[in-house]
Amino acid sequence: MTDTATAKAQPTTPEAQLALFRSRREEAVVQPSGSLALVNTQWIDSEQPVWGVPGLWAPLPDGESGLQVTATADDGIVVDGQLVDGTAVVRGKDAESPSTIVFSETVSGFVIAGEEGGYALRVWDANSEAIQNFGGIDAFDYNPDWVITGSFVENPAGTTVGFEHLKDNGATREKVVPGLIDFEKDGQSYSLAAFKAGRALQLVFADATNGDSTYSVGRFLFVAPNPDGSITLDFNRAILPPCAFSYSFNCPLPPKQNRFPVPIEAGEKNVLAKDGSLLH
Repeated sequence: MTDTATAKAQPTTPEAQLALFRSRREEAVVQPSGSLALVNTQWIDSEQPVWGVPGLWAPLPDGESGLQVTATADDGIVVDGQLVDGTAVVRGKDAESPSTIVFSETVSGFVIAGEEGGYALRVWDANSEAIQNFGGIDAFDYNPDWVITGSFVENPAGTTVGFEHLKDNGATREKVVPGLIDFEKDGQSYSLAAFKAGRALQLVFADATNGDSTYSVGRFLFVAPNPDGSITLDFNRAILPPCAFSYSFNCPLPPKQNRFPVPIEAGEKNVLAKDGSLLH
């Protein structure tokens, strides 16, 4: 039997492709390091305990990546495969080889770096209350009206836009914006700021459905320019930001130019509990 014969048939219609995309999304958020598993993000500026896990956590000297943990063998903290009995360095995600942390069979962690310095411990629980109570991601039906072709216009190198984050009390962080995405819809022209997210471009946007039929903070859309310079925006693949799943995330908020005055009735709406109510 050939590989072709044994391969699963791939969905061919937009509706079927979207259904597959959404099923994978629901699988991803309940993984051991999925969005629903994050139970704490705690910034460390002095020696201190961290809620939910053992040990004392402290900053390292300036210029060094990560945190220092002090614990006894009875605490059961394993860093990079070694049981901590005394002190250990936990390298951050900005290091060439980040450290892994295991607290128990279900609880793990890693250290993230702040954009303006400092480090935080993130704690993940593969059996979190949110995972146990997760009922699904509510979403609009496929809407062909919100599949749009636009153009990508590159910015001069180093162009930045200030993005406010949910927990930053109005302060903004400058993010490099490699280009703008221009398009027209229903006679209205739009020029959206997109920043780099790996190999893709990330749109952080808001629209008139937020706080009504969709999550109040806004949504994300990941896109990539086509070889001819055009860009396809399929808002049916708009997703909820991580902060819709866990309060321990700090999500960017849509900049002014990315706030649509009209409803975008496509994409994900809200995170639901098993009884159909909002999970958050």
